Amino acid sequence: MWLLARIIGSFETEQGRGLPLGNLTSQLLVNVYMNEFDQFVKHRLKARHYIRYADDFVFLSESRTELEALLPLIRDFLRDELHLDLHPKKISLRTFASGVDFLGWVHFRDHRVLRTVAVRRMFRKIQDREGKIETVQSYLGLLSHGNTTKLRRTVGEQLEEMGKGRFEI
Repeated sequence: MWLLARIIGSFETEQGRGLPLGNLTSQLLVNVYMNEFDQFVKHRLKARHYIRYADDFVFLSESRTELEALLPLIRDFLRDELHLDLHPKKISLRTFASGVDFLGWVHFRDHRVLRTVAVRRMFRKIQDREGKIETVQSYLGLLSHGNTTKLRRTVGEQLEEMGKGRFEI
């Protein structure tokens, strides 16, 4: 506990606010903390299709009724056991046909596309950083994980317009 307090305290910018989201330690700690939730989902809810990355999670089911019944159980467990609240604007029940929005991508049965807001942010950051090669390469790495051929071509066109020359995508 002493070591954890030292690590968290070394990042603290104001009372009660500690580790930055991208910090490797925060990734480790969220997995340790959320393990109780994983065990609850597996052993008590017996959910068959559950995915979690850090504090983002998805439940999949063919039954909307089943998902609606799980929601108060999940909310209560997170509140009572882990002192966490579900963000009311980030809860959605959708069909598979409309895609599963998870970790910046919208996942479909046979492909995935980058979330619209993430696309806008990407182009804005490339513009703000004047096509800096490290920024572009980072985004191209991200884009390599989805169906993004047209998007990568548009990035290349944006770089040409910025005077960065022909860019092979």
